Amino acid sequence: MLQTPRGGAGNGTAAADGGSMSIGTVLNALRDEFPEVTISKIRFLESEGLIEPQRTPSGYRKFSAQDVERLGHVLRMQRDHYLPLKVIREHLDAMERGEAAPLPTVGRQRDGESVPEASEGPTVARIGRSELLAAAGIGEPELEEWQSYGLVVPLEDGVYDAEAATVAALVAELGRFGIEPRHLRAMKAAADREAGLVDQVVAPLKRHRNPQTRAHAQARTKELAGLTVRLHAALVQTALGVRLP
Repeated sequence: MLQTPRGGAGNGTAAADGGSMSIGTVLNALRDEFPEVTISKIRFLESEGLIEPQRTPSGYRKFSAQDVERLGHVLRMQRDHYLPLKVIREHLDAMERGEAAPLPTVGRQRDGESVPEASEGPTVARIGRSELLAAAGIGEPELEEWQSYGLVVPLEDGVYDAEAATVAALVAELGRFGIEPRHLRAMKAAADREAGLVDQVVAPLKRHRNPQTRAHAQARTKELAGLTVRLHAALVQTALGVRLP
């Protein structure tokens, strides 16, 4: 069984009890450490084979404590090391087999080869266009439309930041309720403004001559991003007069 470090998501899970949990309970157990996690993100990780929760006869997911431990490992390796999901899956599978599995490092990809990064910060995990389409369950026309509204933006070499899969899955899910991509332009504009505010705060750290200070800017950016996401969610819930599970 995987061992979750002290202070990780596994400790929050233990408090939930040792039985099976609904996806909403899992979300609450993970959010203290991973405030940006969503139900769509958990479903996406399941579709990628990172977790395999049991299903009730009516089709509802039931997660074990081990499932949530594994989820915590996956989210931690994405957040702290920017590893692609394929690499994370192979690493965790090796750990479960009892094999010595040092944490891999992944650089930027160029012509199929790993290229070391020159900067102090971690590299951003990337996925190809076909992977993004499969993750969101959409076709080329939908992706082209989403890109025209700036909801999903390819990187310079035509691939995507791995977080684009989460965005795509959420846009697709909102579409089931009749919310079209054009309706989401205001949300994209608000997100850009929030990102600009965070960048403004950390800009002096990024420009500092001390490499350790510049590296600290990365951690500060993550911290501020988590806080803005939580504030945004709280403001939306307050405006609607609802509270999410």
